[in-house]
Amino acid sequence: MLKKTKSFCSVFTVCTVLLWACVLVPQLIAVTTQPFALEYAGTHQLQGEPTSLTGAGVKIATVCRSKTYVSGQPQNDFLFNLGHVCFKDGEITFVSSIKGAKGVSAHATAIGAILAGSDEKGFRSGVGEFRYAGACPDSSIDVYEFWYFVSNYIYGGKPFDADILTMSVGEVFDSWWSRGLERLADKKGLIVVAGIGNGSDVYDSVLYPGVGPNVIGVGVIDSVMTDDAAESLSGFTLPNSRHSSMGPSFDGRCGPDIVAPGNCLVPDAQSADNYDVTGDWSSFATPVVSGTIALLVQGAKGDPEINGALNKRAGNCVVRSILLTSARKLPYWHKGAMSKDDDHEFSLDFVQGAGMLDGAAAYDLLMAGRNRPGAAAIKGWDRNEVEKIAGGANSYVIDVADHGDEYFTATLVWNRHYRDRYPYKALFKKDSDLRLELWADDPANPGAQVLVDYSDSIDDNIEHIHVKIDKGYTGFQLVVGHSGAADAETPGKVESYGISWRISSKNEELERLWYDINGDGRVNIDDAIALMNNNGKSPETSIDGLNDFIVGDINLDGVIDIHDIVKLLKNIPPEGEHTEVY
Repeated sequence: MLKKTKSFCSVFTVCTVLLWACVLVPQLIAVTTQPFALEYAGTHQLQGEPTSLTGAGVKIATVCRSKTYVSGQPQNDFLFNLGHVCFKDGEITFVSSIKGAKGVSAHATAIGAILAGSDEKGFRSGVGEFRYAGACPDSSIDVYEFWYFVSNYIYGGKPFDADILTMSVGEVFDSWWSRGLERLADKKGLIVVAGIGNGSDVYDSVLYPGVGPNVIGVGVIDSVMTDDAAESLSGFTLPNSRHSSMGPSFDGRCGPDIVAPGNCLVPDAQSADNYDVTGDWSSFATPVVSGTIALLVQGAKGDPEINGALNKRAGNCVVRSILLTSARKLPYWHKGAMSKDDDHEFSLDFVQGAGMLDGAAAYDLLMAGRNRPGAAAIKGWDRNEVEKIAGGANSYVIDVADHGDEYFTATLVWNRHYRDRYPYKALFKKDSDLRLELWADDPANPGAQVLVDYSDSIDDNIEHIHVKIDKGYTGFQLVVGHSGAADAETPGKVESYGISWRISSKNEELERLWYDINGDGRVNIDDAIALMNNNGKSPETSIDGLNDFIVGDINLDGVIDIHDIVKLLKNIPPEGEHTEVY
């Protein structure tokens, strides 16, 4: 009898557990992590095993502009809503001391949360329950009001402590304060990240300091066009010039450097626990990038050799180079103007820069370690110097014994130089014009080499190579040298630079984005209709700018025509069906 009771109890217990599992498991599965933009960018992966990065030990200077001004003076309303539950454990300090009415800023609150927000039990109608995890929740965030910062720390020269400076503020032309920021990046190796602007819909050309020579400029990727809030927060398409400002700048510079998703779930600035949606703005793609960099800096600080190389002049160049080399090329990526030929005189794509942020790939490349000139690994980076004399060059010899359908990507970055005093004028005579070349052993002519690709930009201090490598090539040489004649009259002078490289395969996951012409996250007959409405149009004939008709130019010949329509139709499923692109 006792045995039967035990048996009955055991069965009852098992049934109860199974019943609760049926109730709870679907709810557990439904709980996502927000902002999903950080998942899409590869940032949340770095927070999990085996890296478990949280930004601990990293200090971020966050520069925010006041919402209002009285008699030309900024008010004290640039603050995060620290009363929101997602900031309860954050290490956040408001540095600025400004007279005037205090108040929170929705713009600043969103940026702060994307960086350091944390909430295990978030909820929003239309999205459901979620766990909120900012990019670097354990980083120390020092918040500065914009004009307070530029007057005290740029013009005033007051020292401040930060590993990264991030700002979602900009102007159409460079000015004394943006040049002063460029000087800080050069002199101290400070990593500066800034939004590139919000596109033609708000009449933004590329903005300074985002398009500045020594700053990492960030553009935004559109989320899918849908009324479903959960879907728009988790699905992303391509950058669009109507929402993300595109290069070139007025002085011929490419821009942005990199793009990232910016449509994020963020705290309501007037609530203790509610959440809002940002929309597709470069302001919110910027903390996605700077927060990811914080995880890279934390990883570097844990390795004395890596940190020793980064924590010096041109350390910012190394980080910038690694981000660009590891970025995922999105469909329609092409250096410079649209054509079948690569534009060697431009370093980046005018709309997506080097591509989309990939935090996990960037960390992997960083931790691959430093390689000095000479024999080098197939994946790595270096911070070094090249003499400013004729013939001054450094070479990295990379032996690739076996490779398939792969791409060689490399990025060279160096800083521009500025005077130490206001108004921080550019020192053009001290600047260098470097060139990046990729050579390979010629299998048809043993002992000889062939020039595979090169980047020799006209106005930029970035050189970027992304080229499919021939299967017959087994040995490569990456050469950092001068474009044209170097300054032979100043022997002993050097230019510091950062360089990184890797060999990688095509990202098949992104291929379907070629055919999502209308940006709704699905490939179906609607895309064919959208493409045929653009038939015959080209970037050159578009009245709205270079990028408006790039999407749909599937064969990259500079015009949308029957060849593109035929290629699209081959990839459209039967009527009534669709293919998800994310």
